[in-house]
Amino acid sequence: MDFQDCFPIWNKLNAFQQNRIRGSLIARDVKKGAIIHNGNMGCTGLLLVKSGQLRAYILSPEGREITIYRLFDMDMCLLSASCMMRSIQFEVTIEAEKDSALWVIPAETYKSVMEESAAAANYTNELMAARFSDVMWLLEQIMWKSMDKRVAGFLLEESAIEGRGELKITHEIIANHLGSHREVITRMLRYFQNEGIVKLSRGMVTILDKNKLRELQNA
Repeated sequence: MDFQDCFPIWNKLNAFQQNRIRGSLIARDVKKGAIIHNGNMGCTGLLLVKSGQLRAYILSPEGREITIYRLFDMDMCLLSASCMMRSIQFEVTIEAEKDSALWVIPAETYKSVMEESAAAANYTNELMAARFSDVMWLLEQIMWKSMDKRVAGFLLEESAIEGRGELKITHEIIANHLGSHREVITRMLRYFQNEGIVKLSRGMVTILDKNKLRELQNA
């Protein structure tokens, strides 16, 4: 699979713009747990996921994490090139959740193409709108949904991503995704276990009753 097959607007760029991107494109392989971008790394550039899974999160002043979105095969991450957009004032960290293969377009290259190409500018605006929608959805979850509903939703989402009910995940990782404390997540999962919804073991959460999780999520 080549870059041009994955970049949605490739055929809308002219030959000069295509050559500019192709000539500066960087291929990267990253291991699970690697930090690909954060506020201390400067401008990483645009990330296009060839394969794998990434997580974008922000940190509270106390060092607590909360996931704002995740990236999968053929997804593009624009916030890793936030230096192009002065209106973005918050710092985002991008972490590999699985071993991943990426393409990186340097920020200066993409910015020059975006200034010339209406298609690139429109695509960038669409990406920004989609990420803004992700953040607004997250705020809605935090403000209006109780933690039991959020944990239920997270377990269902994780099960759909992994394609199985046995999730190799720690309480700490769930807390990091949801911006909570490990102790809170542990109490919630033990409640779920007592209700026969999940089974807990070391480093594992096994979903026993997805219907009950869905009922809880939507209650």
